[in-house]
Amino acid sequence: MPLIFLLADLKVDCGRDSVTLRWRVAQSQIDTSLLRLGGCYPSSISAGEAMFQVELSDCNFRRLVTGDTLMYMNELTYMSGPKAQLKSFSHLVVCAYERPADWAPRIFDPVFHTYGQGDLVFHMELMKDDFSGPHLSSEYPLGSFIHISAAVEQMFHQPLLLLLEECVATTTPELQSEGLVHPIITNKGCLVASKTSNSKFEPRQKASEIRLSLQAFKFTVGKEVYIHCNLLAWDPSGLDTSKKACHYVKGHGWVLLDDPYHSTLCGCCDSSCESRKTSGIASEKHGITQNAVLIGPLVVIDKSLA
Repeated sequence: MPLIFLLADLKVDCGRDSVTLRWRVAQSQIDTSLLRLGGCYPSSISAGEAMFQVELSDCNFRRLVTGDTLMYMNELTYMSGPKAQLKSFSHLVVCAYERPADWAPRIFDPVFHTYGQGDLVFHMELMKDDFSGPHLSSEYPLGSFIHISAAVEQMFHQPLLLLLEECVATTTPELQSEGLVHPIITNKGCLVASKTSNSKFEPRQKASEIRLSLQAFKFTVGKEVYIHCNLLAWDPSGLDTSKKACHYVKGHGWVLLDDPYHSTLCGCCDSSCESRKTSGIASEKHGITQNAVLIGPLVVIDKSLA
């Protein structure tokens, strides 16, 4: 383990249903935004310090019961480049509690079979710049950002990771083969719009939600546009080339949102990411897909034409 990590200040405060973790190191040039707690990004960062304030039901915490002890385990990881001062590391984080007398595990099917659409409820909407609430206008100046949030209510499922498989913009509420189509996300989770603009996936706040900042594009300017997406709720441990969220970072190439250290999963984004095709609402061993989620209409305006 690198000496620089041994000198770091790591403090973990285990609450009843949540955990607060602070990681601080004297070297202020360390990029604390590269720290992850399971599948979660830091809640706040500053020079040499990162803070996580998360629920035990998020971030892919693993639960283990041994005798009278109930434990929640996760890993704090740091993923750096080959020439970085602080090398990549992983550190076990554990919160241990006395097992409640009436505690029992949640009832769920261990192979993730789903029992109808009612078990999972998908949502998608246009958001304000800070994602604090719904966007109040349908107009977006050309070059500004269209902020999109997608989420899934999981009810009785073991925590699932929400992904966007495909997204396109069209001029109609229904997908039509003869209509105009602008690709946004293709190839099973590749944000192709990020190769030609500043579009990107935003850091996750929770596994059941995914956020997208899409730079308003020059597609039928001044006319109504609808965005159609396929959403996928999936086992967080089952990511592969067909189950992923990748965006293009200029100077670095394709980057995996949930684990940049394994961005090789995005290597197929410039070719073809193979996957078994599904239609409608399709149940699989590790998750479920909800096709044809629609948001809009929205209008992209070019102020230079005014």
